[in-house]
This record gives sequence, structure tokens and C-alpha cells, in this order.
Amino acid sequence: MSASAWAILRECFPESVLRHINWIYPVVASSIYNPYIQIKFSERAGEHSLMHSEAFSAIDNYLRSKVSKEARRMCGYVKKNQSLVVSMDHNEEVADEFQGAKVWWALEKTIDMQRSAHRERWYYKLTFHRTHRALIVGPYIKHVMKEGNATKMGNRERKLYTNNGARWSHVVFEHPATFKTLAMDPVKKQEIIDDLMAFSKAEEFYKSTGRAWKRGYLLYGPPGTGKSTMIAAMANLLGYDLYDLELTSVKNNTELRKLLLETSNKSVIVIEDIDCSLDLTGQRSKKKYKVIEDEDTGDGKEKEGEEKEANIPSQVTLSGLLNFIDGLWSACKGERLIVFTTNYVEKLDAALTRKGRLDKHIELSYCTFEAFKVLARNYLKLESHHLFPAICELLGETNVVSADVAEHLMRKTLSRNVDICLQNLIQALEKEKENGKLIAEEEGKDGNNQLKRKCMTSTQDHLIEDKKRAKN
Repeated sequence: MSASAWAILRECFPESVLRHINWIYPVVASSIYNPYIQIKFSERAGEHSLMHSEAFSAIDNYLRSKVSKEARRMCGYVKKNQSLVVSMDHNEEVADEFQGAKVWWALEKTIDMQRSAHRERWYYKLTFHRTHRALIVGPYIKHVMKEGNATKMGNRERKLYTNNGARWSHVVFEHPATFKTLAMDPVKKQEIIDDLMAFSKAEEFYKSTGRAWKRGYLLYGPPGTGKSTMIAAMANLLGYDLYDLELTSVKNNTELRKLLLETSNKSVIVIEDIDCSLDLTGQRSKKKYKVIEDEDTGDGKEKEGEEKEANIPSQVTLSGLLNFIDGLWSACKGERLIVFTTNYVEKLDAALTRKGRLDKHIELSYCTFEAFKVLARNYLKLESHHLFPAICELLGETNVVSADVAEHLMRKTLSRNVDICLQNLIQALEKEKENGKLIAEEEGKDGNNQLKRKCMTSTQDHLIEDKKRAKN
């Protein structure tokens, strides 16, 4: 308010009224002359929190495309794949529009002087007209959070986790496997892709049917058929993180539950070789573990304690594992695949493998000609060759896994000859065919010998019975 206006007011009103006018004037003036509202989103979840704010992170990701197009001052860095990632610079502003309402975003900072330390606190400031309050505070903020989180998931570095006891540690997940390079029947491959994509888009379906948003897979087949490679291809197709769960290092069901709660959404939880991980087979037999103690050296109680600690087996039970897969605790996180692998599916307990727990069973068997053509395309850049018919015939007569076939197609010299690679593969398949015949002959001989032994035993038994009858 100008000095002349204050002079007129002093002549008309007593000091007590002027104090009230002085207090209320900024509020009234702000509503009349400044019709804009501001909301600040701090980088921290609370005033004294050390946790990063999810809202700040989502806004940062949401604004990146707008910053790259509109902002004059930006901060940037180059990712491993050589792509440039930009964000808003200090005091820079960009505009956005939502359902006809215009808003402005700015990145600012404050200096925290507490405890004699100068700490910068960054925050995003959102400015909009007060007539759009309901629209901006409700639908627009939800829109920003959803789009920002989606951008974050698409751009993030995915991780491969493994557990040491009840703790996860991780490295960057960079496995190059895709379904395009996966050596298997194309029809079966497309069936799996369709199933995975349908699952990833079925959030509303799972909610409406009252089911946790998860799906269980069982991959089974001989060693070297590509089970681990398929898991990597699944994670790459969906953009999920991978959790490689080592059950033998988990002490009990409580630790298993803790690990489950610390996994993220959009993840694949993997337990490889489940038949070897714990005693979870159909027999459910209890094993006795004997603690080895050194009686001769007499190293004392400390060494004895270490021996016992090292030899205590995991106490994870089949019941605990089933709870992990589809019990009450399994619904605590959303959008997850749970994948088990085994070389011997017949050893697994039926309670573990039934539908609803492991919904889709996928057999990865020996290399077929269709799978070979994928390998030939990957390793030799071949679509056809005059030796392909011979390889097709031999693959139909032998049991060879894809890993063994791929080994013969690998680059072993700088000057690789395609014909030599394929001829070496043919020789290996012919040798495998001969070995198969020898094994079949040996098994046939063993079968005949067993039959002869049974016949001789039966004849001897009859003679003994006849002698007994004669005596009587």
C-alpha cells in the first residue's frame, strides 16, 4: 500500500484498527491481485527424513521430455548406451497443460542452516490458477505420478538380485537374451510371449477376480536346454528386475517371508533347480544332520560353535514355500512372476506343481530342427544351406541339447568357415547317434540277462518245491 493511502487511513481510523488492516491487507491483496496457487514438492519425504520422495522422483521423470523440448538451461549426463538424459536446471521453468488448464513447473532450492551445516534442499514448485484447484490437486497430480513412474520404469537400469541369507545384494542386469534369439519351436515361443504380455496388462482382471497379480512358471527339461536363458528373455521382454533366490542360504520361513517383502513390483523371482535346493520332493523325508566335532585337538567351545553354525541346514519347509508362492504374504507385492526350474519334474511334490501355484508348465526338451535354424541364424547368419537336410534328419534321430549344438556353431577362429562348422556338427550328431545305438543294445542285453536270471530263479524255485513235495 502506498504512503499516501496510509496517511489517509491514519486520519480516519485509530491505531488499533490500522494494526488489523495492516495484518489482513496482504491476504486480501493476494487473493485479488495474485490469483495463482503454488505447491512445493520437496526431494525428501519429510522435513527430517533421509528417504527420497517418490513424488519428487516421479515429477522429475515426467518433466524430462518437456525439459528437452522447451527449457533453455538443462543438466544432463550420458548413460552407458550413449543416450543423453536431461533434467531441469536451477530456477528454470517449463509450462504444461492438462484438460485446458495451464500450469508452470520450476526447480528451486533452499539452504538448510540447521546444526551449523549448509545443506541444499531441492524442490519442484507447481504454479496454477486458483480456478483450477480441484483439477490440478486431484486428476493432474495423479496423471503426473502415473506417467512419471511409467517413464522411470522404462528408463531405469534393471537389476539382478541375489540373497545372502535374508539380505539382497544386486548388480546391473545386462543379460542379452531375447525371445528372438531363443532356440525353440516358434509356435511354442509365441504362445509363451502372448501369455507373458497378457499377464503384464491384466491388473484390472486380477483385481476384479480377487487374485494377487502374479503368475507361476515351471521350466523343466534336461540340463542345457535353455531354462536360464528363457528366464533372462522373460525379464527382458517385460522390463522386470530379476531376483535369484538361493533357498539353501535361507534359515527359516521367517527369513523367506522377509525376502519376499523386500522384492519390488515388476520383478521375476527365480528358484533354479528346485529339486536340489531343499528336501521338497514328494517323499518329504527328514534328513539327519550330524555336527562334526574335533575331539582330538580340543579347540574349545568357539570352534565347536562355528562348526554347528556351518552345519545347520535350512529350516524352510514346503508349507513355508507354498505360502511364499500363493499364500497371504504373496499378495503383498504386485505384478510378479515366480519361476521354478528343474531337471527332474517327476521328483517334485504335487502340492508345489499344481495349477494356481505354478500356473504354466513349460517343457524345454532336446534340440529340434526349428530350434537349430534359430541357432544357425544367430551364430552363422544363415537362413538355409545344402547341409540343413542332413542335420534335420540327424536331429530327429538323436537326443542333443541346444547348448551342445550351439557349441559347434561358436566362433573359434578369426577365419570361420560355415561349411566346416556344419560338417563338424554333422560328425558330432552321427557320433551321438552311434552312441545311442550302443546304449540301446547294452540296455537290450541287460534286459535279456535280467529275464534269463528271472527264468533261472523261477526254475530253481520250482525244483525246490518239487523236492519238498517228494519228501512229504
